[in-house]
Amino acid sequence: MRTAFIGSNSLTVATAELLLADGHEVIMVERDRSRIDTLADRLDAGFVHGDGTSPDVLRDAEPENTDVLFCLLESDQTNILAALIGRSLGFARVVPRVNERQFQYIATELGLEDAVLPNQAVANHLRNLLGGEKSLELSSVIRDDATVFSFVAGESEAMTIEELDLPGRTRIVCLYRQQRFRLPDETRRIKTGDEIILICARDQLDELQRRWGDPTEQD
Repeated sequence: MRTAFIGSNSLTVATAELLLADGHEVIMVERDRSRIDTLADRLDAGFVHGDGTSPDVLRDAEPENTDVLFCLLESDQTNILAALIGRSLGFARVVPRVNERQFQYIATELGLEDAVLPNQAVANHLRNLLGGEKSLELSSVIRDDATVFSFVAGESEAMTIEELDLPGRTRIVCLYRQQRFRLPDETRRIKTGDEIILICARDQLDELQRRWGDPTEQD
């Protein structure tokens, strides 16, 4: 898989190192030439010199040949802008990091359903920790050929859960409605904007991604 990253902060570099260790191709878009020179000695990655919010620069990362564009900078505005530009240029999938709640809603409205919310995840973990609850890494409970897939329901998915017509070996785990957790048996209907969390066999991912994986196909 070919992945591209905007910038080179600590989260970006750590993620890139993991992907490189798994055999993926990594391209990093960085505006600081000295930073590129430093990272080139550390990472077996490709580099594009320039501003990751510039369409001309992002074209140099070859969106037509890249599976995922990660936008993991500290600025929510920059991440959302880069993700939207990347999506318009044809990156198959864009993943912006969004920290502040006000921008989380905007990301959802813009169809950026692959946005990652690290602050919220850490906050939930700490709350559970102080409450005496045992917190498990997802990788410790999702094993074998099982994996997790999520999408934000569009108007065409506003239906009952039974009518969703999921592929085989795929089930709804839960959903989030306006940031509130619900189990499938607590609501009968799916509403536009609901985030649906699925568990599925890995061989079902292609079908799920064809149906919901590309934000540009959620209209």
